[in-house]
Amino acid sequence: MTANGLKWVFERGRNIMSSYMILVLLLLDIYSNCVIGYLSSAHVGQDPPFTAQQNPVMSSPAALTSSSASPVLTENYTSRCPSGGLCIKLPSDCITCSLHHNCTFGRPANFSCRSRAGVHCVNERNEPQQNFSLTLPCLFCWQLDSSQYRCSNSTSCQTVSCPRTRYNSTCAVLEHVHCLGKRVFQKRVFCNWTGGYKWSTALALSITLGGFGADRFYLGQWREGLGKLFSFGGLGIWTLIDVLLIGVGYVGPADGSLYI
Repeated sequence: MTANGLKWVFERGRNIMSSYMILVLLLLDIYSNCVIGYLSSAHVGQDPPFTAQQNPVMSSPAALTSSSASPVLTENYTSRCPSGGLCIKLPSDCITCSLHHNCTFGRPANFSCRSRAGVHCVNERNEPQQNFSLTLPCLFCWQLDSSQYRCSNSTSCQTVSCPRTRYNSTCAVLEHVHCLGKRVFQKRVFCNWTGGYKWSTALALSITLGGFGADRFYLGQWREGLGKLFSFGGLGIWTLIDVLLIGVGYVGPADGSLYI
């Protein structure tokens, strides 16, 4: 092999090694930013909205009343209250409960309740009843499991970010779930809406047609798609990087939504 041939092989190898080093450094930078961001904000927004009520023993009065179910109760609440059913199964709009003191956090507590005017219910022996005792865990509404309330969704936040972002949401407890305090409350929740983009489709396009920018076009990123198209996928390097970034979910839809 001539000297020029050896020089060409050496230059070619050095260029390839430089490309792989750039790729490795880029991935390490992304990974470190994600880890540092997550550790620095893992507990951001998780503080409950009522800091004065976090003591294990609740010495202040806690009321479970119909007024906490919604800001304004309509007069036709009886249409939502089953007639002749068990009193302890009535929705919160259908009953009023007295104040209760000194319940222990997370433990079952008994509350003296009564059905509202026009609401008829029975006990376990199928006998008409108006006053009854309701047992429920000593938890405020914002402390319930997320399956027991529904929160408003936001389509203006970025779901594909590192660390994951949160937003202030208005949450309302399900009508058959009983709890202490306000049934409508504010809570910071993770941004989790979707625009209908499939991760599997984006990854398949990145692997097969990524050199022509098909993956970026599919995700709504037109400028990046044109850049890949006219640079032949960055001579293959951009294509490889996008396969990895889409595979781990770092690159997502342009509208900031989650994959489905």
